[in-house]
Amino acid sequence: MLLIGLMIIAIGAFCLSSSYVPISKVKEWSWESFWLVQGVFAWLVFPILGAMLSVPSGHSFFELFAPENSFNICMTVLFGVLWGVGGLTFGLSMRYLGVALGQSISLGTCAALGTILGPVMLAIFYPEAGHLAKLTGSVVTGVAVTLAGIAVIGLAGMRKSREVGDKDGESSVKEFNFPKGIAVALLSGFMSACFNIGLSFGETLTWPETSEIFKTLPATLFVTIGGFVTNVSYCVYQNFRNKSFSGYSKGSVWGNDLVFCALAGLLWYSQFFGLSLGKGFLVGHDTLIIFSFCILMALDIVFSNVWGIILKEWKGCSQKTITILLAGIAILVISCFIPQLLG
Repeated sequence: MLLIGLMIIAIGAFCLSSSYVPISKVKEWSWESFWLVQGVFAWLVFPILGAMLSVPSGHSFFELFAPENSFNICMTVLFGVLWGVGGLTFGLSMRYLGVALGQSISLGTCAALGTILGPVMLAIFYPEAGHLAKLTGSVVTGVAVTLAGIAVIGLAGMRKSREVGDKDGESSVKEFNFPKGIAVALLSGFMSACFNIGLSFGETLTWPETSEIFKTLPATLFVTIGGFVTNVSYCVYQNFRNKSFSGYSKGSVWGNDLVFCALAGLLWYSQFFGLSLGKGFLVGHDTLIIFSFCILMALDIVFSNVWGIILKEWKGCSQKTITILLAGIAILVISCFIPQLLG
């Protein structure tokens, strides 16, 4: 059961790493238009369908809006709004630091803070529940090993930037700005970590009869609703700013673009659908359940870099750089099992 749970989370991570592939198939739409439409699927349509799976026979989803759940719903949506900011600033971190270093710092911060801050924030509002006890030594060690693996991959990325520059031999990151990049990457990681904090507040938003594999899907929906508010506000603003509303009126591309937006949204949502299913198979392994978000983020990075190898993005790098990259990937894979081995 343990391996099945980890495999399901890994499949979800693989789907996420593939979710940007459909972008190349979208025709005549600006980035903000594509992002808005795929967001409808990623943060509304599929999360709603997923949440419906959690509703037991004879019950209604709207029962979750009972007065006693109002605070947790508001907190879950609020952290979803903050998570949306993390997603929007993620691209800026790569703009100023490059893909490898920017992604490593942002996702590393997200993995660590998302795992740690969930119980911490719950302990602030519910001190009597003993949430801090979830942060065992094995969980903290697992987070540390994950960060070590991400740091190794970041080192490989920096070596790649030096070894494979542009044609003029200059830095491949044209707007490289280390101080600004670090600040943006840390902000992105912190805000992205709010997704797991939102899930923590949404743990009670379910029914006793709900299957374990579906229990976190209502919370996932409330978080993505918050994120949708942030992203739709930004995308509409960009539509006005760039005068790109005209793209929506091109009826000849709607069929094609809608299909690939839906596919991108489905692949993106699969990471958190897989996280919910995977956690259902980890029942009885409390340490791994707490660590599961960190596992997902680590595997996101693993599969993203594997795709990079397959697509020959590391072509031209030295053998030493490739070895460092593979070592970082290996450390991340091992980190997924650390809490269980130490627990």
